[in-house]
Amino acid sequence: MKPNMQIQLCGLKLTNPVIAASGTFGYGVEFEEIVNFKKIGGLVTKGISREPMAGNQSPRLIETAAGMINAIGLQNVGVEKFISDKLPPLRHYPSCAVIVNVFGYAIDDYLAVIDRLNDAKGIAAYELNASCPNTKHGGIAFGSDPEMLFDLVSRAKSRATRPLIVKLSPNVTSIATMAATAQRAGADAISLVNTFLSLSIDTETRRPRLWNITGGLSGPAIKPIAVRMVWEASKAITIPIIGLGGIVTPEDAVEFLLAGATAVQIGTASYADPRATERIAVGLEHWCARHHVANVADLTGALDLTQPGSS
Repeated sequence: MKPNMQIQLCGLKLTNPVIAASGTFGYGVEFEEIVNFKKIGGLVTKGISREPMAGNQSPRLIETAAGMINAIGLQNVGVEKFISDKLPPLRHYPSCAVIVNVFGYAIDDYLAVIDRLNDAKGIAAYELNASCPNTKHGGIAFGSDPEMLFDLVSRAKSRATRPLIVKLSPNVTSIATMAATAQRAGADAISLVNTFLSLSIDTETRRPRLWNITGGLSGPAIKPIAVRMVWEASKAITIPIIGLGGIVTPEDAVEFLLAGATAVQIGTASYADPRATERIAVGLEHWCARHHVANVADLTGALDLTQPGSS
């Protein structure tokens, strides 16, 4: 029997739980001739800001053991050009949920972007990037301070006319605390984890390999930590979790679901294989069929904590 791959995510009905992650899938339109959008549950656009941004200077992306470090700097065309140029082609794929990643360096920046997006058609939800530095508070990331996170999420929620997903930073002492804060502030779902702050040094030149000095580590190297964080967050909140961090195979996706995720996002894998999101979505359906899983939603939180050998 063919498994039911549909899921419910904060009021949205998705074809399956596999979503292309922000920052690795462009604005989505770049992949329409490569990926069959009918085969994936959704996509998250690269981060959209109030004004266009050029990003950091090169080098801003390097390969590491089992992953990569990036310091792109959130380069994007700005909200106005996104609405006029990038969003219209995505409306041709109604079965693929378009989630727009939103960021800013002050809360007013986030709100301005959300206000403009509220008037645009073809958007399913917003993903709030809480890993950005708050320039009004000494550059501390919104997602690393519970009070700042609460303020950001609650004010964004008051303006958003669509479901609000909060993308949390893993660079915190307690991910459960931050997840609970996001839920209390009104988040409809959370996505985690974002990249880990990292540094790579060229031993010949004794200089950082990235122009920005530090960057965000992603890829298979972070997966076990990301799965652990999803599991910890799932015990602290009742809203859905979208898990991401190093997913390359369908089995990787299953790990996140078992740990408590309702859906997953595919990020760095798209650099090595532009069709990774579709491949994993199809592979997840085959995995469910082989393991006699009638409804993929039943995998969420189904981690068996029974110790080997115990009755």
